[in-house]
Amino acid sequence: MKTLNDFYQQKDAEDYFHFFGIDYDEHIVSVKRFHMMKEYGALVKKGFENYNGDEKYLMDFLKFALIRVYMDYKNGHSPSAAEVWGLIQDGKAKGCLACAMSSQGGNCAC
Repeated sequence: MKTLNDFYQQKDAEDYFHFFGIDYDEHIVSVKRFHMMKEYGALVKKGFENYNGDEKYLMDFLKFALIRVYMDYKNGHSPSAAEVWGLIQDGKAKGCLACAMSSQGGNCAC
């Protein structure tokens, strides 16, 4: 059984997909990595805010959240201009703009 401690060991998007045994299109993850992980992070935060001590339930939620975010992007979700502009605060990039804006997927390690 996978545990929260195992979850904490994951480092990048692909690690999470492998961890949960979810098949994914490498191109989609490569191109949309930043936005997907940003949305996934928000869902993970909500999951932990509602964590009641039932680790299995939380792990199921974390897996479902990743599937949901991935399927949104697989089915054509694209961030709005407002979301992209939201990546910049006070003239400085928040996170990795190169990854977020790349149409080639780049070699970013976000």
